[in-house]
Amino acid sequence: MNLAEYDVLDALYRHPFVNQRKLVKDSGHSSGVVSKTLKDLMAAGYVTENYTLSEKAENEFRTRAPKNAVILAAGYGTRMVPINVTSPKAFFEVDGEPLIERLIRQLHDVGIFEIHIVVGFKKETFEYLIDKYNVNLIVNRDYAAYNNLYSLKCAEKYLSNTYIIPVDIWSEKNPFRKRELYSWYMVSDLVDDDSDVRVNRKMELTTVPRNSGGNAMIGICYLLQEDSEKLKKKMSTLVGNPRYDDAFWERALYENGKMFVNARVVHSSDVAEINTYEELRDLDSTSPQLESDAMRTIAGVLHCAQDDIVDITVLKKGMTNRSFLFSVHGQKYIMRIPGEGTDRLIDRKEEAEVYRAISGKGLCDDPVYIDPSNGYKITKFLEGIRVCDSESEDDLIRCMEKLREFHGMRLMVDHDFDMFRQIEFYETLWNGQPSAYRDYKETKQNVMKLKPYIEQAVQEKYLTHIDAVPDNFLFYTDEEGKERLQLTDWEYAGMQDPHVDIAMFCIYSLYSKKQTDHLIDLYFEDNCPKETRTKIYAYVAVCGMLWSNWCEYKRQLGVEFGEYSLRQYRYAKEYYRYAAKEWGL
Repeated sequence: MNLAEYDVLDALYRHPFVNQRKLVKDSGHSSGVVSKTLKDLMAAGYVTENYTLSEKAENEFRTRAPKNAVILAAGYGTRMVPINVTSPKAFFEVDGEPLIERLIRQLHDVGIFEIHIVVGFKKETFEYLIDKYNVNLIVNRDYAAYNNLYSLKCAEKYLSNTYIIPVDIWSEKNPFRKRELYSWYMVSDLVDDDSDVRVNRKMELTTVPRNSGGNAMIGICYLLQEDSEKLKKKMSTLVGNPRYDDAFWERALYENGKMFVNARVVHSSDVAEINTYEELRDLDSTSPQLESDAMRTIAGVLHCAQDDIVDITVLKKGMTNRSFLFSVHGQKYIMRIPGEGTDRLIDRKEEAEVYRAISGKGLCDDPVYIDPSNGYKITKFLEGIRVCDSESEDDLIRCMEKLREFHGMRLMVDHDFDMFRQIEFYETLWNGQPSAYRDYKETKQNVMKLKPYIEQAVQEKYLTHIDAVPDNFLFYTDEEGKERLQLTDWEYAGMQDPHVDIAMFCIYSLYSKKQTDHLIDLYFEDNCPKETRTKIYAYVAVCGMLWSNWCEYKRQLGVEFGEYSLRQYRYAKEYYRYAAKEWGL
């Protein structure tokens, strides 16, 4: 059957036939289409001469009826910062009801009780749903590393006549039905520049270029068994391909420039996808999840109402923190929220001491607010900002000039950054788990052998940035239109040999030895003593070991860094050999 035939059958199922005009309205098709379709359905034995459904039609409804649902709820939902730090989006409340419980209730209302929920971030908070609603939880252990294509792959064995549902959907009307006759994907009549698809006259979802305007993608989908099988095969070709690590599951619906399922179009006022703090606030300004320490802090510091905090946009997730951009009364700010486990890694009182030491020195913008107890920090937003390009010679020259300027100030604080002590400390955070690297014990022993030689080679210690990596060198445009440069993110700063900053820049940039030597030459203006160069090689080894251990700790928290983690471990091994050769170890 074609789409019109299914729609007419469905209209007859919902309402007894009165006249053709009523059937036109109920089916959504023109009078001419309805007239022809009725004749075809009668000829095929689906509709009787009295315009009632035949047993053949009733059987069609039974075989195509929904059997179960898969709810995708594993993700962190980074765009919901600052309110998703402690709660998954599934439990955001609208009108006093958590999103996920509303979805479950709506499924129950149409007789669907087999519900599978894919969880990941704070998976334990979903456990009560097993007893309350008899749901099945599927754990996606890789939720932090991949997008929801991988979540759906975790549930593929349950796909049959199935609803696929993102957990961040709120629908005023029940979007599910006791009967479905064909596969569909839900979009709204709202034009969205971020959409990949547009509905054509045939109710097909054809792909469109990004930013050209398509129908807003809601994300709810219904798949018949045959289309579920097609989806499984497509997912098998995508999952495991690094190109699709960040792909949404809908990528598996595309075939020859369109989705292989039809469109179901709803009014934009009937359904809402909640991706941001402001979208939740617009939907329900009394939702308890809108209350957060971060928002209260901003309101208190800037002397404004929380409703005055607008244009909230999550910035790129850092390796340690999460930050978001916002505006208050026309002024833009950035707020930093420490990431998972950060309280065990960074002493915020020491960080505040560093900011006092560098205040007014032209090294960075002084924070509008910093809280030594929880690490919250508010700074003014810099316009025209860009980070250092580690492959740009001009950028490298300017960054090394800035680093020499900072080191030349010889600033002092009351705490140090002991790299060898930090290596041991990060290892204790593994909670007794062994390293992922089989030769870790040997590699660590070799790195530790460098300690007495480094201590002998160090001439002086001053305040050192420690995290002087390309992303923390910020180029910005001042009020006169001139490009300036500053350093940001001073969390790890402490007393140390300033040459450690050179090593840190190199390993973050994943530099080769040739590139490392070139950066050393830029810093020292082609006048680096051989013994100093060897010491920096040793620092590369020690810093590689340090951040490799840090990455192993973060991996236990569900945060993966891919190639970066592996390369840090390689630096520990390879640059130990360079330093050991020069020092005759």
